[in-house]
Amino acid sequence: ADRLFGPEQYKDAKVSYENVPTVVFSHPPIGTVGLTEPQAAKKYGAENLKIYSSTFTNLFYGIFDMEPADKPKTTMKVVCAGAEEKVVCLHIIGLGADEMLQGFGVAIKIGCTKADLDSCVAIHP
Repeated sequence: ADRLFGPEQYKDAKVSYENVPTVVFSHPPIGTVGLTEPQAAKKYGAENLKIYSSTFTNLFYGIFDMEPADKPKTTMKVVCAGAEEKVVCLHIIGLGADEMLQGFGVAIKIGCTKADLDSCVAIHP
């Protein structure tokens, strides 16, 4: 819109399609942003990647009267590159993945690191 209708300074503006989050609105939803793990290995070298993964119970199920092992889980994988651990891809499956991914998309777009993610406090009830 800026390119077509905005001031002259935006006449050559282009959209960047790099690191656009993608979600499959399934049950549970699944999404990704950034490279795939094989693409990251090819671009940065497998020896320069560090992969973090976590499986946990979504807070939505916290009050359900059932065994913790029976509650649906959310799984996340974060792939980081280099000594600074720049986040180059994030994959998530579980309730709310579609909503969470938008924030991660912004973070990855601006070049966040694993330390940046670790230093954030998520929304709490």
